[in-house]
Amino acid sequence: MIPALVLTAGLATRLRPLSLVRAKAALPVAGVPLARRILSWLRAAGVTDAVLNLHHLPETLTALIGDGRDLGMRVRYSWEVPVLGSAGGPRRAAPLLGAPSFLIVNGDTLTNVDVGPLVDAHQRSGAAVTLAAIPNREPDKYSGLAVDDSGYVTGVVGKGSTQPSFHFVGVQVAQAGAFDGAPADTPYESLSALYPTLWKARPGAVCAHITDAEFFDIGTPADYLDTCVALAAREGGALSGARTRVDPSARLGGTILWDDVVVEAGAMLRDCIVTDGARVPADTSWHGVTMRVARGELAATERRINGLAIANL
Repeated sequence: MIPALVLTAGLATRLRPLSLVRAKAALPVAGVPLARRILSWLRAAGVTDAVLNLHHLPETLTALIGDGRDLGMRVRYSWEVPVLGSAGGPRRAAPLLGAPSFLIVNGDTLTNVDVGPLVDAHQRSGAAVTLAAIPNREPDKYSGLAVDDSGYVTGVVGKGSTQPSFHFVGVQVAQAGAFDGAPADTPYESLSALYPTLWKARPGAVCAHITDAEFFDIGTPADYLDTCVALAAREGGALSGARTRVDPSARLGGTILWDDVVVEAGAMLRDCIVTDGARVPADTSWHGVTMRVARGELAATERRINGLAIANL
């Protein structure tokens, strides 16, 4: 199987304030860090060589993944300063991957795309890039791909449009040379800049592989909470991290606790996210908020209460 690049360098601004504590791909999802879920899925598909790109809070991610040996993979890292984007990142990482084509997986979503048929479709098509996509059933939430009868991507359909489109689920196969048009060491995006130049220059350069795969979003704290609760219910996974301590008199519902969290006596939490090392005071009640230790400057949405930074979901 071809190697994979997992895009994990982004700042995850829509996920703040959670992304002020950990890199997005390091967030626990029903007890398993997001990046480990992605790598385990790739390993099950036969991928044994992966590269993660890094920028924001890199130590929170590398501490969880290491060299990938325990996953049965070789994992290496591509450092970016500044963040190089969805086209600039692959251009930087291509020499490290050392293959004429490779998988690219967004490190901020979850899907169960069948990798083998995607790679086969790409190899048959002669395309520079093949994007895994599903019918866009939420056009008010997501922009989409315009795809013609031959499976060629011809444009991007804006969010809110009534035009039928397909939702790119964050998994693609690309030729290394597809990124030659991205300027070196410069932030550059794929769907908004590089890929349109490819499909305009040659019809069929960018193809869509239509699938019925699942797609779980982790774009915002509310999306993250919904995904974690859904997967925990399906898998029997945990919503509490390592070394958490919850007083027996506390009451929790639909709430995620990261590592080293303490919930004191009589506290009530419903639909909340409590991040690493936070202590929830006794006899307090919380609904629909994120909590983190209030260190340094607060995010625009946060307020400081009892040493905690609190924001509504």
